[in-house]
Amino acid sequence: MSGFNKVILMGHLTRDPLLNALPSGSPVCEIGLAVNRRWKDAQDQQREEVLFVDCTAFGKRAEALAKYFRKGNPIQLEGHLKLERWEAEDGTNRSKMRVMIEQFGFVTSGKTETADAAQPNERTTPARRTPTSKRRPAAPAEPELAAAAASTEDIPF
Repeated sequence: MSGFNKVILMGHLTRDPLLNALPSGSPVCEIGLAVNRRWKDAQDQQREEVLFVDCTAFGKRAEALAKYFRKGNPIQLEGHLKLERWEAEDGTNRSKMRVMIEQFGFVTSGKTETADAAQPNERTTPARRTPTSKRRPAAPAEPELAAAAASTEDIPF
């Protein structure tokens, strides 16, 4: 039987992205993500739960995360879960789930623009649409290049 390991999350960064390099020189970025869940309980009271998730990205995605995101920024990401295991100083075995980021998107005012395919919002009314000369060019076909191709003018926040 084959398995399926896919995670889609949207939340806010709990800290500034931490960009480092692997011994091979490849960039790696670690972020903390807070994801809220709201619901009504049996007594019809509004309840909220916050989940804190550690996430990691590599390569061009890592560089783009470190360049364009800061603590408190909203983000949508997709990836897969990875279980990390180690032995603590006291000799006990420890483990932790981490999300390995495969793609991410900028989140603004109720819409999501992914770093892999950022296109103008087609539902925008013509009066609010940006003139053609100021529209962002189509994203490159390669996902790694798309995240790196954005300039500071393209950032929606």
